[in-house]
Amino acid sequence: MKKIFKESELILNPSGSVYHIDLLPENIAPVVIVVGDQHRVAEISKYFDHVEFKTQSREFVTHTGTFNNHRITVLSTGIGTDNIDIVINELDAAVNIDLEKRVPKDEHTSLDIIRLGTSGALQPDIEVDTFVASSYGLGLDGLINFYRYDDDLLEKDLAEAFISQTGWDNKLPYPYIVKASGKLLDKLASGLTQGITATASGFYGPQGRELRIPLAFPELNEKIENFNFQGHRITNFEMETSALYALGKTLGHNTLTICDIIANRVNRTYSKDYKKSVEKLIQFVLERITS
Repeated sequence: MKKIFKESELILNPSGSVYHIDLLPENIAPVVIVVGDQHRVAEISKYFDHVEFKTQSREFVTHTGTFNNHRITVLSTGIGTDNIDIVINELDAAVNIDLEKRVPKDEHTSLDIIRLGTSGALQPDIEVDTFVASSYGLGLDGLINFYRYDDDLLEKDLAEAFISQTGWDNKLPYPYIVKASGKLLDKLASGLTQGITATASGFYGPQGRELRIPLAFPELNEKIENFNFQGHRITNFEMETSALYALGKTLGHNTLTICDIIANRVNRTYSKDYKKSVEKLIQFVLERITS
């Protein structure tokens, strides 16, 4: 007997769309580009040959259309793994749950979900205005620990090495590491710098930025920068990738993050015009998606 999702668990709008992102299955293309900034959605869809659908619910803006005869959805997530938790669960619900009957569909739909973000580099050789593909997502946020998942989801050797090398404090969320989709890495990331992307639960203290509140772990960033296990190093800091990879893989979707490096935290440098660099990233990824 199929599980029936109760109204309190799967919340729908009067139109029948999923609650926060306000989407029906027909609004969602097989390829979904997710961005943090809602204004960046239009910066991507302006390249489309045709935009067939637009909607906005809170910070979640969606445009679906075609580029080079490929149907693509662009969706803004807002900032943080909590928002990724909403977006990935609701995207999956829209395509893999019969929203009228509130039961799982017989046939599973697997989406290609590609995050285009901005990020700070954690290695001195990674220059601003270059692109980094996240071969792994390192979760410092703890989100996946609230879910039951298969043993093969996590890269346990990498995570254990990280905990050991950094002397990870047990007051902090338990770290987890998830690999990107090999399919999307092969298609989109050739020629780019690749590495582990650390996902923090905040922008200031969790990423080692100190304003008026002292840091509890002031040496943590240096330990993260110095981490190395069998040639794997942590290339950059951001706030969404670990949850995207963990939830996406658990739900059977392909996920990849590519970030424009707008700052180098080690060299203390910042892009002189990151918007121009983000524009290049958008063009680069659209061409690779449809090549």
